Amino acid sequence: MAALSILFLSSCSDPATVGIELAPGNNQIGVFYQELTLDAQVVLLDSFNTVNSGVLVVGNEADAFFGKTQATGYSRLFIDATDTRPDGAAVLDSMFFNVDVVSVNGSNLDSPKRYSVHQLTEPILDTLYYNFDKLSYQADPFASIDITFGDVKDTVMQLTVNEAFQQELFGKIQEGSEFSNLINFRKYIQGVALRAREGDNTTIGVALGANTGIAVYYHNTGDTIPLLYEINTSSSRNFNGIEADRSGTPTESVTEYGKSYDVGPQVGMKSTVAMAMRIDTSPLDAFLDTLSGVTFNQVSFSMGEIESQDEDNNPITGMVMIFVDNENEPIKSTINNVPLYVQGDNQPQVILDSNGDKVPNNTYSSSAILSYDSDDELYLAGITSHINAIYRGDILRQNWLLYASTPQTGDDFKRSLRQYKVDKNKIKIQIIYSKTR
Repeated sequence: MAALSILFLSSCSDPATVGIELAPGNNQIGVFYQELTLDAQVVLLDSFNTVNSGVLVVGNEADAFFGKTQATGYSRLFIDATDTRPDGAAVLDSMFFNVDVVSVNGSNLDSPKRYSVHQLTEPILDTLYYNFDKLSYQADPFASIDITFGDVKDTVMQLTVNEAFQQELFGKIQEGSEFSNLINFRKYIQGVALRAREGDNTTIGVALGANTGIAVYYHNTGDTIPLLYEINTSSSRNFNGIEADRSGTPTESVTEYGKSYDVGPQVGMKSTVAMAMRIDTSPLDAFLDTLSGVTFNQVSFSMGEIESQDEDNNPITGMVMIFVDNENEPIKSTINNVPLYVQGDNQPQVILDSNGDKVPNNTYSSSAILSYDSDDELYLAGITSHINAIYRGDILRQNWLLYASTPQTGDDFKRSLRQYKVDKNKIKIQIIYSKTR
């Protein structure tokens, strides 16, 4: 065990001559350790579509590296025209805008955070919307809440609806043609924008469906039975829009989409802003060229420890590594034109095409996952099989684009404002390999 401890603390500059052997003089196998530091740059992704991502991102954050970020969730509303409407004699009891919160990420969650709902003044169209898109809405909200989350990370918030909106809406529900069908309704209410207060430094994820929308409670004259009419976000087109101000930060120069930026000794990623990271894996070439007759026993890609964040400000949970060219465009499979990913350990690194030739495996579900270890505050992925495939000449060494998505958790890049920052000198590949004399 002592020898192994020394092994992991050492770094070989000449793998042919430097290393620690197991049982020297009695064994023809030498075991060596090499550590490579990789350069990284930030990349602002282009064409980042956020339509119907499943979660509305609503937050307002300020950070010395990423700047100020405002995330607004936009959604249409939905009615079922066959639902029973209150008649003209019905009495309104109360009205709320319910918000189904499925995640909370931020700072000082023991302090109140404010969220508000605004009516759109232009419609959500049947088109693509990107993270930099936005729509106009009324400056004054029709519903708002001050809420202290504490340890609660999932809840249904009941936002108070102002009196003027309540009276107008209830009158339309009772007797207006606006509620006779969905088309008329969406001409009347074109949609909503959900906003967070500046300075709160907290972002919520909002699930769309029956639990997010307007709940109208009423009773009929002469009857005490409570009744409910619902306007919700089921089957409703939605998207997330981001406004970012990076003035005065290390990322201030990051303005062009798809371009790599050297922003100094520290790099980082931020979801929905679509700020990703390019990893330069070229140091592998010089190292692998020095080797002959070796087997890679264990190879890891690690980043961290990352810069500490508040306890309730969780970093991005996991990433995949996409092969990219010099323009940061994904390198795609010759079989079905989908992006290629670093494949996980013990997974096939190559498959056969229709001609029987070896080509890189293009299976997203078996991708290597760069997962966050909260105890050590670092990201780690096993890439032993990947490096073995490069060494054998089965696949070419490529640079990587880190993207905040995994087959298990989905696309976090479209569903949060999670982030992390890391010093460049903490981005490494650690290699343990054996050489036969």
